Amino acid sequence: MNITLYELSVWVLPLVIAITFHEAAHGFVAHRLGDQTAWQLGRVSFNPLRHIDPFGTVVLPGMLLLAHSPFLFGYAKPVPVNFRALRNPRIGMVLVALAGPATNIALALVAAAAFHGLTYVPADTAQWVADNLKNALVINVVLAIFNMLPIPPLDGGRVAVGLLPKFLALPLARLEPYGMLILIALLILLPLAGSQFGLNLDVISTILRSSTGYVIQLLLLVTGNT
Repeated sequence: MNITLYELSVWVLPLVIAITFHEAAHGFVAHRLGDQTAWQLGRVSFNPLRHIDPFGTVVLPGMLLLAHSPFLFGYAKPVPVNFRALRNPRIGMVLVALAGPATNIALALVAAAAFHGLTYVPADTAQWVADNLKNALVINVVLAIFNMLPIPPLDGGRVAVGLLPKFLALPLARLEPYGMLILIALLILLPLAGSQFGLNLDVISTILRSSTGYVIQLLLLVTGNT
């Protein structure tokens, strides 16, 4: 797979910004709600180096890219949060979890609105700026929707744990140590198994594609781009 420097420049920048703001938002909201763990560890920061996980952010996506994988998957270094330190642990957990995806939607909205400013960009850089904005829109929406899947330790899983009745929340919370294995099974193993029998079991990708399309169209409509 031939990847040009131009392609890297229009994908890496919006990806790094999306991940950095997502993780910093978790730490900032936790700080405001009473937990100082992320603040003391320097994770409430716009420095991407504080949030990048060498394997999850660089090696794993790179391996999938080189293997011509039909999807890309990766993760940043999770922001540490002591939910017991929050003034209202259960509601606080929901708000901290929502902060990341909400920030990504806000960034996507800014990117969509910024399309209107392309006429003021010098002609020789307009295409580069447009491609960065387009990718920022897509990346942030995908990141928000993916993280809202109701599987701990994803943000959606923690929102579900915080909102569900205890008899449902406790069993779901116990899945957190196995969350990454569940995701790998849903993203990789299930589609591979289905392909052996001529079945399309790529459920997560189907959900992401359809949901992403709807949200992007909505953001473009709201910002007057349709």
